[in-house]
Amino acid sequence: MPPLQPMLAKSVSGVPDPAKHGGLSFEPKWDGFRCLVFKDGDEVELASRNTKPLTRYFPEVVEACRAQLPDRIVLDGEIFVGLQGPEGWRLEFETLQERIHPAASRVDKLSVETPAGFVAFDLLALDDTSYLAQPFSERRAALVKALGHLDGSGPCFLTRTTEDPAEAERWFQEFEGAGLDGVVAKPLGAAYEPNKRTMLKIKHERTADVVLAGYREHKTSTPEEPLIGSLLLGLYDDDGDLQHIGVSASFTAAKRAELWQELQPLVCDVADHPWGRWQEFLTANPDRVPGTQSRWSAGKDLGFTALRPERVLEVKYDHMEGRRFRHTAHFKRWRTDRDPETCGYGQLDEPAGYDLTRILSTDTGGNR
Repeated sequence: MPPLQPMLAKSVSGVPDPAKHGGLSFEPKWDGFRCLVFKDGDEVELASRNTKPLTRYFPEVVEACRAQLPDRIVLDGEIFVGLQGPEGWRLEFETLQERIHPAASRVDKLSVETPAGFVAFDLLALDDTSYLAQPFSERRAALVKALGHLDGSGPCFLTRTTEDPAEAERWFQEFEGAGLDGVVAKPLGAAYEPNKRTMLKIKHERTADVVLAGYREHKTSTPEEPLIGSLLLGLYDDDGDLQHIGVSASFTAAKRAELWQELQPLVCDVADHPWGRWQEFLTANPDRVPGTQSRWSAGKDLGFTALRPERVLEVKYDHMEGRRFRHTAHFKRWRTDRDPETCGYGQLDEPAGYDLTRILSTDTGGNR
């Protein structure tokens, strides 16, 4: 019965050797909302990673679970949205985020316009049997048996798995083109441990040279002890405009204080800043200009201190979501040898396109 926290993963570099972990099962890492499905007859509850209800936001997933899943079952999986692109279908996380909306009319509209799917990757209970204490090898076998009727047409899917690290490496390289996040490895002999980092995750890691364009102060910053909360990053597009690409925010308290002092000579009036001329677009383009409000940040102060875009830093990031970093970038070092005007989108890796439907179809391994 809910609430139940899902099992978590810790990051590792590179596809691990199964022999060092007593055997591993590899599967694609989906880029969506982690979701536990609780089904008892027609009653279906969808719970997020932090146990908050997702049920009202995805009525089409609820109906799919009623129609396609066994009568009494608890599953761990991911809710995702796929959209057609030039290279085929791919995951679209920004579109998925739009599904979390307070208005029921909007939820109903988007459930038709951008319907979500659910991919299952672990079995927690079936009928009267709990599988939490069972090793993953037995949970996976029971999951394949319970969902073996799924034909890959959706909206409910069964994720593919492999015990071959070479195959997992191929998935890691190819599936990013469909918007996937990497690869997950699960010890074959491990039980399901809620809120424990029992699994291993392998994510893409890249670096980029970006322009420092501003900062926000930390929530604990005071006039007596000012602290940097996050650095606002930019890249120049083909038209020579500085675009907001993301933030870097992981610093020690000492580094936050040091950065605040170091950056004061660069502070400028926002009216003299490259983003100052975008004031008329603040409402229409909240994701492009820092210091704006959107429904995702209602009530949160997103004001920023503008800096003359004269400094370049190297950051580590995993992958892009449209024209921005998908997650917070990690500061690596200053690049005093680099001119800001040379920092453009052309330096970023573009993964080769890959059709999401090939990953979800059963004829390419979906039910293994």
